[in-house]
Parts: sequence; structure tokens; C-alpha cells
Amino acid sequence: MTSDPREELLRLRAQTEAQVTTLESDLRGLFEASRASNADDEHDPEGATIAFERAQLTAVLEATRRRLAELDVALRRVDDGSYGVCERCRRPIPAERLVARPSARTCVACASRR
Repeated sequence: MTSDPREELLRLRAQTEAQVTTLESDLRGLFEASRASNADDEHDPEGATIAFERAQLTAVLEATRRRLAELDVALRRVDDGSYGVCERCRRPIPAERLVARPSARTCVACASRR
């Protein structure tokens, strides 16, 4: 992480937002391709693959949207001065944890107690 957490969080947010856009486009394309096809998912040997791919892509998209929301919360914490402070014990979150997980809201000890 750079010395300016806001700058790094904004970079990660832009990157994650681009991933959301790409995944949404991919999912839209998959749905359109399924609609355009007359394949019967239930009886088509490829149907299970299409359903699995759709479910997998949907799950990845939701996880990426959650990450985007977490980055937004982290940016608000930078703005209010609470970034890098554990929400539970109020101790500083180690820099190594913030490098590994920039949106971390708790220190490792408090996170392991969940």
C-alpha cells in the first residue's frame, strides 16, 4: 500500500468498479446467449455447464460488489479519521493487515474472535 491510504483505496476502488462492469457485461452476454439459443438446459448435455457458469459468474459478481462496498466504507473511514483503527478494540490495525486487506475494519485478534 502506498503511504497515502486514500490514494490506494481509490485505485483499488476504480479497479474493482471496472471488474464489476466487466462481470455485469459478461453475465448479460451469457443471459442473452441463453435466450437466443433454443437449448433446453434440463435436457441439453451442455445445459448443466451453462447453468453452472451462470451461477458461478453471479457469485463472483456479488463478491466483487461486496468488495466495492467495503472499499467505500474504508474511504469513509479515511475521511472521518478512523481508518486503520480496529472497530472492536480501538487499537491500531497493523500495516501488514491493511496491505493484505485494505478494507479491514478489525485487527487480526478481533477478526479471529468472530
